[in-house]
Amino acid sequence: MNVLYAFQGTGNGHHTRAVEFLPLLKDMAEVDVWVSGGALDRTYDVAVDRRFQGVGFSFGTQGGIDWGASLHAFKPRTLVRDVRSLDIRGYDLVLNDFEPLTAWAAKRQGVPVVGLSHQAAVKHPSSPKPSKSDTIAARILENYAHADVEIGFHFQRYAPEIRTPVIRRKVREMAVTNFGHITVYLPAYGEQALMQMLREFPEVTWEVFSRHWSVPSTQGHVRFLPASSDGFLKSMASSAGVLCGAGFETPAEALFLQKPLFVVPMRGQFEQQCNAAALSQMGVPSVPEFGRDAVAALRQWLNNPLIVDVDYPDESQEVLQQALRTAAVKM
Repeated sequence: MNVLYAFQGTGNGHHTRAVEFLPLLKDMAEVDVWVSGGALDRTYDVAVDRRFQGVGFSFGTQGGIDWGASLHAFKPRTLVRDVRSLDIRGYDLVLNDFEPLTAWAAKRQGVPVVGLSHQAAVKHPSSPKPSKSDTIAARILENYAHADVEIGFHFQRYAPEIRTPVIRRKVREMAVTNFGHITVYLPAYGEQALMQMLREFPEVTWEVFSRHWSVPSTQGHVRFLPASSDGFLKSMASSAGVLCGAGFETPAEALFLQKPLFVVPMRGQFEQQCNAAALSQMGVPSVPEFGRDAVAALRQWLNNPLIVDVDYPDESQEVLQQALRTAAVKM
């Protein structure tokens, strides 16, 4: 079977699943790997055969998306041209992790698509949603990447077609300790906004990771560190807790490592609002904004950290086998 594995280049979760899935998948089929979105010079831990500009968003520094930069980078003509020009008729199947170009090209050319993504679980009717609905965002999520069949990943199994998170082998094998610091990853906030909050807690040592910094620096009890996968994982595994956005991969890994977790969803990002709702049901605290109104909630968490018990078995082999069986039936 000839399989095209396509994933979204923005966000770490898509990349993580590719790293775990592809070595297994290549023992089952002939596989090519395509990526769209994200910086075109970004390096991945998997071999990529083709890359496209695709669609992505730029983070701001005050808790939300930088819509100006995002719209400036959006090239609808290029997107439409790529979808129309892609020829994927030589593949028996597309395994798609929320990548729109191959998803819609496959639909046009009659190639079956199995979606393997967190977004498939987020939009599922059984998955938690925020109390304030966002009809437009929900519609975009529903129609972003076509799939004939979907297998989703979420913090809990809300339906039979939803699996628990794919946890990297590197994370599964890490030694877990507690050196007393709090690991922070809030990429939608800049240094000034972070310091304004963190200085309220001088008794806490904070290790803050960001793509905005290229060298480590220390300001009192706050240490700013360049974003790196290995450095961040070591900090998280040895932390007393994790303060992060309400994405999927980092909260899932923190839960797996049995770390107290506090999340701040990005403003205007529907998927993260849904994640925060799901985590709240599990007992994970969150605040809508990382500002003055969040001080009391953060202090309460620091004084009474909660470890949420989860069971995230390694189901990667089983998921891929299920995807290939599903495709064989449709073929």
